[in-house]
Amino acid sequence: MYHYCRTLVILKVKYKIIKTNPTFHKRNKHKSGYDLDVLCEKYPDLLPFVFKNKYETKTIDFANPKAVKALNTALLFKYYDIKFWEFSDSNLCPPIPGRVDYIHHLSDLIRKSEIKEDITILDVGVGATCIYPILGHAEYDWHFVGTDIDENSLQFTQKIINENELEAAISLRHQKDTSQIFKGILNKNDKFAASICNPPFYKSEVEALEATTRKLKGLNREVDATVRNFSGTHHELWYNGGEKAFLHNYLYESSLFKEQCHWFTTLVSKKDLVKGMYSSLKKLGATDIKTLNMGQGNKISRIVAWTFLEK
Repeated sequence: MYHYCRTLVILKVKYKIIKTNPTFHKRNKHKSGYDLDVLCEKYPDLLPFVFKNKYETKTIDFANPKAVKALNTALLFKYYDIKFWEFSDSNLCPPIPGRVDYIHHLSDLIRKSEIKEDITILDVGVGATCIYPILGHAEYDWHFVGTDIDENSLQFTQKIINENELEAAISLRHQKDTSQIFKGILNKNDKFAASICNPPFYKSEVEALEATTRKLKGLNREVDATVRNFSGTHHELWYNGGEKAFLHNYLYESSLFKEQCHWFTTLVSKKDLVKGMYSSLKKLGATDIKTLNMGQGNKISRIVAWTFLEK
């Protein structure tokens, strides 16, 4: 699985609304924050995690993985027509506002490209939560093919698909070779409007745990580096060589399947990697490269998108 834990969205509390980030995409349902009363009514399992802080306003403990999972489940139940979302507590729990922002920015890219046929998206590293297919289908009625190297994760995702009756919209493929991304997955008859990817960020478990320590300190919590507020397994969080190594493998393999995707896209955490990506993509024959900036909590993230098709 190629997902990893992005920087936690910093949340400010006011009355019963938990504020999110105003720089989210204009179509992001969570741009103005969360109403915890409404979410608890829709998903009562969230209620035990809600408390009043010193300002007498309602919030949850964002350092508690179970609370974070309950909140994101409530968001899916309330806003995305989901009735079942279960996976191992060891798996990464994706923050819905940030994930759906990627979907909205991708929609803008596809719309501007005037892709007319039914939209099918390739999700590289669909993980155990099926989050991008859920959001993309709910918001834009897209179809998805999700890939992953972790069979256990695919089993969780398949159950989510089945329980929500999404079999007609979402299918899965197992990547058996952990060193490959598109090889062994794509065939000459595949046609996707775009690929999406949330790549692993860290080079090792040690680096991932150091990042967790910084997050917990930022939340004014006693540091226990074995607990991640969004959880995450080995394949979700780190990759040999880190984000840079993964991305350049992704770029190279995309050049071997130029006709299969109109747009190849990926999240890029480190801004200083973008220049090298552009240089590599030009050498590989990309005809157009774009950087789409996204507001992601207290930092700016970005999507890099490229195509090998003629304009």
